[in-house]
Amino acid sequence: MCLVLCLAVILCSQFGVAQEDMTFHTPVGQSRNADESERSPSTPTTSLADEEPAPIADNSFLIEEAYNQEWGVVQHIQSFQRFWNSRDWTYTFTQEWPVNAAPRNQLSYTLSAAHAGALSGSGGGLGDLALNYRYQAVGDASARFAFSPRVSLLVPTGDYRQGRSAGGVGVQTNLPVSIRPARRLVTHWNAGATFIPSARNEAGDKAFVAGYNLGQSFVWLAHPRFNVMLETLWSSMDTVVAPGTTRREGSLLLSPGIRWAHNFSNGLQIVPGVAVPVGVGPSSGEKGLILYLSFEHPFRRKTGGT
Repeated sequence: MCLVLCLAVILCSQFGVAQEDMTFHTPVGQSRNADESERSPSTPTTSLADEEPAPIADNSFLIEEAYNQEWGVVQHIQSFQRFWNSRDWTYTFTQEWPVNAAPRNQLSYTLSAAHAGALSGSGGGLGDLALNYRYQAVGDASARFAFSPRVSLLVPTGDYRQGRSAGGVGVQTNLPVSIRPARRLVTHWNAGATFIPSARNEAGDKAFVAGYNLGQSFVWLAHPRFNVMLETLWSSMDTVVAPGTTRREGSLLLSPGIRWAHNFSNGLQIVPGVAVPVGVGPSSGEKGLILYLSFEHPFRRKTGGT
């Protein structure tokens, strides 16, 4: 936590937080006019790269925001989590694609690699795959209130014998809500569930497992390109202990962190971040490190009103 505070002070001074106005720019790929169709026919065709990159919005580490990708913009997200007591680590790569110009529908996938610290000698390797669909039901990144439910298909591409897979196909849901109560403050709220009908443990025993998660975060918008975060994540998940038998295990993490953005004239936005989660309650004594890196950029040209 001291590391995060020190980095926050250094970066605040670099970005000139106290001297710069908190101005929100038009997100990449969105018109500066309320109605794109009102443009003159003589208005030249523009590229998404000509639009000014948006401030940081959809770059949390543990909590999911209720924001779909802007039309014509793709995001590549990498995250690495390492916990010292359990000796577990997880790496994920997620790619998010908008499906239509609204943009109401978003498809994404998440690849993972993992190491189970409880299994000595197991090593790291490929984890499970998640195929995700998210619907922007209410609002967007510029709204005071946004809601975008997600459903995911979990595919057991990892090796359950090495503790890197759930061992069966599953379904996961999450209900993210994002609220902006003040000019410089955003909060995100999550509630979700995971169901795997035929999960396996390392010995190959099968059982139905269910898991539930609740999460909340505060994001202080110290600067459009520098944010301070506090995320809280609670989860409760069954683990298979024998054929048809499970044991429920819970965890509670409190994770302070920071993120900052580098915006480029071609529309590319790079967002690194770091956080230091600590366990409380059922996870008391646990400590870890989260490293985050996102690349967001246009992938198509915008012509006229499309």
